[in-house]
Amino acid sequence: MPGPVHFDSAIGAEFLRYARLVAARGYIHNTLGNMAVRAPHPDHAHGVAYTKHAGVSLEEMGVENIVVTEIPTSRLLYGSRVTSIGHNLNREILRLRPDINAVIHVHDDASIAFFGAGYREVRVLSLDMPFILGKAPYYVAAHVDVEADVGPVKDFIQDTNLVVLVGHGLTSLGRTLSEAYHRLNSFTAEVRRNIEAEKLSAITGQAPAYRSRAEIETMHRHADAIINPTRAENVMQDMPGTTAPGAANSRHNDNE
Repeated sequence: MPGPVHFDSAIGAEFLRYARLVAARGYIHNTLGNMAVRAPHPDHAHGVAYTKHAGVSLEEMGVENIVVTEIPTSRLLYGSRVTSIGHNLNREILRLRPDINAVIHVHDDASIAFFGAGYREVRVLSLDMPFILGKAPYYVAAHVDVEADVGPVKDFIQDTNLVVLVGHGLTSLGRTLSEAYHRLNSFTAEVRRNIEAEKLSAITGQAPAYRSRAEIETMHRHADAIINPTRAENVMQDMPGTTAPGAANSRHNDNE
């Protein structure tokens, strides 16, 4: 029989810190949006998940609003108030990705507007997003609800660190809350850059200088070496014949 779960005050403090940071970025408008943090536990193979209960926002919450659940199920291990439906997706991500320990889900205004205007993907202008995300974003069609039914998650979650729920929101993944937070911010920054580039291009008549698929794949391949370097020189050294980011950049290539 599993023993009781001790509430780790250090994890609680970190959760509140990032709740405040996420809210300060303007991502939170109501009680929707949440985070989940994995903590190891000897009686739970997947660890346990710290999260916010339903009915309070990340902006307003205090430590008393943090609950702890199992990861394979929604069973409460600490606290008495249930989580929102969105925790189903967060738990499934933690279950399927043992390398991931933190998930952040928000409803970003610019992203919702961008996809609502008919754009199908965020294209890459900067170096930031490929290096910070490490993998390509995955886009879930608006008619698919992976919070109510997490079944499809297993088919794509290994190949991404940020999930776009079109018309709904964004879910970022990280080994830590810090990494998940930076991945979220890097994606939303690239959304805003896309919007500005498209508006300016309509004025100038020049196509945006989006990066090629080959460049992006090279940046993904070297992402961890760039973000967490073990040496200061030749960080981008690769197989012979590989093009470094920037060398293949041309105006409005089609990512093919």
